[in-house]
Amino acid sequence: MATEPNDSQDAKQAQDPQKVLEPPEASSGSSFAEEGFVSHLVELRDRLIRAVLAVLVVFLALVYWAPQIYSVFAEPLIATLPAGSSMIATDVTAPFFVPIKVTMMVAFVVALPYVLYQAWAFVAPGLYKHERQLAMPIIVSSFGLFLVGMAFAYFLVFPAVFGFVASYTPEGVQMATDIDKYLSFALSLFLVFGLSFETPVVQMVLVRMGIVSMQKMIDFRPYFIVISFVIAAIVTPPDVISQLMLAIPLCLLYQFGIFLARYVTPQENQDEAAS
Repeated sequence: MATEPNDSQDAKQAQDPQKVLEPPEASSGSSFAEEGFVSHLVELRDRLIRAVLAVLVVFLALVYWAPQIYSVFAEPLIATLPAGSSMIATDVTAPFFVPIKVTMMVAFVVALPYVLYQAWAFVAPGLYKHERQLAMPIIVSSFGLFLVGMAFAYFLVFPAVFGFVASYTPEGVQMATDIDKYLSFALSLFLVFGLSFETPVVQMVLVRMGIVSMQKMIDFRPYFIVISFVIAAIVTPPDVISQLMLAIPLCLLYQFGIFLARYVTPQENQDEAAS
């Protein structure tokens, strides 16, 4: 008779094996993880909505002046067109949609600091103190250098490239560029030069994270010069001027990145280099 309670307990445990195998904290821990994941998704959604709304607000504030904005955007090409020539629109809707696209691009650039702030506010709570101290200067410098690259392309590269092309236009051929084709061409060059000017930021991040040492970057400099000219030959128009105007700044920016990387090199790496 003394063994009957044990038999009944074994029978109950056999009917509900999860109560035996699963600790009581497992269900509460999984629910806590799910709640944390959902809260992160909700915060990400809110940050994305705020960023998109910021771009839309700036766009709506600028859309009235879309034709004037496109005129400023196309000024480097218009200035090099022969007398009596003008840009053309081969698509029926291009005169409306192309200025709208340019205005949207300008709105995104204007609102980009706020967009980057929303991204920073989302990831900052999960970073250590030294990581937060490094991330903010990188975000600010990345935005600034990207704008410098776009300005370099607009004020220096575009006039040189269009002037070179216009000077080689054969007699009897009228140079009249489609506005949609010009938009694609200008956006691609803006992206190329904007990203190229991020070279020092990439170098500082690699050195600060210990992925690349200062000496390795210095030793890699001759190879980077060759790579710069290869990249310039691939991504720029097929003329020597634009290729040189991308390759030479890339080389100078790489050297500038080596100079700046000295100030973000981890202390232990500095001690090893000094020894």
